[in-house]
Amino acid sequence: MFSRSIYFFLYRNRRIIITWTIIILAIVLGIVFHIDKEIIAVAVVIFGIIANAFAGLAGVIAMVPFVGPLLVKVFSLPIFWLFNALGYLVSVIAIKKGYGRDVVSYRMVTVIFLIGFAVGFIAAKLI
Repeated sequence: MFSRSIYFFLYRNRRIIITWTIIILAIVLGIVFHIDKEIIAVAVVIFGIIANAFAGLAGVIAMVPFVGPLLVKVFSLPIFWLFNALGYLVSVIAIKKGYGRDVVSYRMVTVIFLIGFAVGFIAAKLI
């Protein structure tokens, strides 16, 4: 019925499939039981981050020839920009409240994180 490659794909990505099945089931049950949508969204994001569901989904999307890697780049690069903009916004608010020295150490940690994020992104593309 199915070719061997589909069985191999399902076996290789069984953890991602199980994780996303749990996420979809939680969303459906939350809607059925009339749980607040914000609570469902926060729970899905927290569970997705802990279980690496979003990275797994990006990996599965990236396996689609030609279009997949382009989609992953289009969706992952704005996250880098968002982290950078959020860092600047928090820095401006902290400086206005008088935490100038703390801002320097915070921005140093943020820059190190963003450099690590960029290096990891480049290393992942090379490997």
